[in-house]
Amino acid sequence: MSRLSAPLGNKEAQNGQADMDIGALYRNYRGYAFSIAYRMLGVITDAEDVVQDWFAEMQSKDMTEIRDVKAYLAKGITNRSLNVLKSARKQREVYVGEWLPEPLVADYDSPERTLERQDVISYAYLVMLERLTPMERAVYLLREVFQYDYPAISEMLGKSESNCRKICSRAKQSLNSEEIRIDGHPAPDQEGKRKLIERFIAAFERYQLEELLELLSEDAVMITDGGGHTRSAIFPITSRKRVLALLTSPKAFKELRGWQAVLTEVNGEVNLIFVKKGQLKGILCLQMASESNRIQHLYLLLNPHKLNHVLA
Repeated sequence: MSRLSAPLGNKEAQNGQADMDIGALYRNYRGYAFSIAYRMLGVITDAEDVVQDWFAEMQSKDMTEIRDVKAYLAKGITNRSLNVLKSARKQREVYVGEWLPEPLVADYDSPERTLERQDVISYAYLVMLERLTPMERAVYLLREVFQYDYPAISEMLGKSESNCRKICSRAKQSLNSEEIRIDGHPAPDQEGKRKLIERFIAAFERYQLEELLELLSEDAVMITDGGGHTRSAIFPITSRKRVLALLTSPKAFKELRGWQAVLTEVNGEVNLIFVKKGQLKGILCLQMASESNRIQHLYLLLNPHKLNHVLA
């Protein structure tokens, strides 16, 4: 009998579960469900759909048969997300240019899309997870982020414990070279980052090469995502020299310089959004190098289809 869905051990616990109707279940666990789906998929609308579908299915379930609601939810959301992700991977193979996840912008009022303040995920971390296979991503998140033990993960994903351990180890090795803050930990020195971004945008708008040179790390990388709908670089721009050439080009970001740049919280950290006449036109997320107060990664999202969920 399943450890996650076995009948509860005592009558009092059974009554407690039976009293939790679908409305209470949704209110209590929708944030947790979305946090799993969003980390798995990196697409807000897809994550919402997975969450809504799971709760809709729960309307016909007898909750007295569920021993651990939270773990049962994690199993259902993870497996639904795996199915979506496997299909999405095929679509991304024909995606025009680089694919970036959809960011969570502060003050966007939708409970399904809101993560608790202590449960934020940095945008750089979300981008990093794209390096993993769907199954590596599932095992890694369940173990390292949501703190499930290997017996529970084994049951959730239908794989042996030893296999889950190997998959998690492989995922860690894939991510080990990236110096990005651990998911859920407080972002370092946001006031310092705010001041640096203010210097960056001022230098960018004025083509100040020397100032930008000082702000970028030697191994700076810029990734732009236009999805074929707006002009963007097809491949990552690597090295400070090449990123600097792009940022100071009179043609490359002519429209971007004409939009209003606004500092706001994106995925729990201060970043930039670009607005034109009240309409969101772009989001720029910056990741600082750990060994210096310089910008190492620049993620510029311009694909309008990935910005529809944000009200500027």
